[in-house]
Amino acid sequence: MADAPADVPAGRAGDLPSGAPGRHPAGGAAAGRRKASSDGADRAHTPRARRGSYAKGQQTRQRIVDEAVVVFGRSGVTAGSLREVATRVGLTPAGLMHHFASKEELFAEVLRQRDERVRAAAGDPHEHTLVEQMQKVVAHNATTRGLTSLYTLVVAEASDPGHPSHDEFAERYRRSAETAAELLRAGQAAGEVRADIDPALAARLLSAVMDGLQQQWLLDDSVDMPALFAEFVRGYLRPSA
Repeated sequence: MADAPADVPAGRAGDLPSGAPGRHPAGGAAAGRRKASSDGADRAHTPRARRGSYAKGQQTRQRIVDEAVVVFGRSGVTAGSLREVATRVGLTPAGLMHHFASKEELFAEVLRQRDERVRAAAGDPHEHTLVEQMQKVVAHNATTRGLTSLYTLVVAEASDPGHPSHDEFAERYRRSAETAAELLRAGQAAGEVRADIDPALAARLLSAVMDGLQQQWLLDDSVDMPALFAEFVRGYLRPSA
């Protein structure tokens, strides 16, 4: 018999029918009243039990994601082991796959949460300029070493044309560059960005500088990413005083 997921209970006492033979030896109306009372209590507690089970499942799911960041951030997604992730959470591999059917599905959730955190750090695009947003992201990345390491490793892995995420990451960079170019043009129109730069080229340079600073910081945590990015912005993007 295959192992059941470690975090999924095999059964509950309340699952047994309250009127099973031998459970209520007394007969007649009294037994009926006890049965009705028991059934009512079961119905009253079922929604709460389900909410508790759902909350526990969500907590376990988040723990899996958090440990995947550690494992994938150290070994990459290709070499990172689902078995190791499961062990760190206290599950069997089968238990982990109750929450995520594959490594790809788990990584997709890790990446989704990473993107959400970056968007939250950047702030509302209607309230900040592109440069301000990117400075906020650089500062945020310096506080999330695990996610920053993971992203850097995965991008390097995806540079192989045969990697399953190659096209996806190439498209991510293209979309990012297109959006950044539009915002740089708006910055030029507002006088916040130098008029003599090519927005399309500058957009690619922005992500290249950010990626390069992350690699150097991961190798040497004395590298001050926010200060270095601010110097790049001052020397390359800002109009002369």
